[in-house]
Amino acid sequence: QVQLVESGGGLVQAGDSLRLSCAASGRTFSNYNMGWFRQAPRKEREFVAAIKWNAFGTDYTDSVKGRFTISKDNAKNTVYLQMNSLKPEDTAVYYCATVRQKWGVRLTRSEDEYDYWGQGTQVTVSS
Repeated sequence: QVQLVESGGGLVQAGDSLRLSCAASGRTFSNYNMGWFRQAPRKEREFVAAIKWNAFGTDYTDSVKGRFTISKDNAKNTVYLQMNSLKPEDTAVYYCATVRQKWGVRLTRSEDEYDYWGQGTQVTVSS
């Protein structure tokens, strides 16, 4: 059974940093592209970042470029999201997900191409 478990969320002040982790099991995650998404109150879930299965390629939504870094430790089956210079508008539940297809050639921002999701971790940034 495939499981993704996020951790590392919390309440921080604007300008602070957090590192989210996503521990994966039930699949050889070194073979799959991974992504982070977030959902703010009363908003739709949105793409945040993605990383290729071999970690040689990343993609970020414009609002987090230069502040967030996605990384992957295949030996630990874990994906990370380092979030620096946090802003109140980063407040959301953050989800990690894995794509359906092995060895993806291209990164995707489409939720439809991700088949397994974690339960989410809350990040709250106060001003």
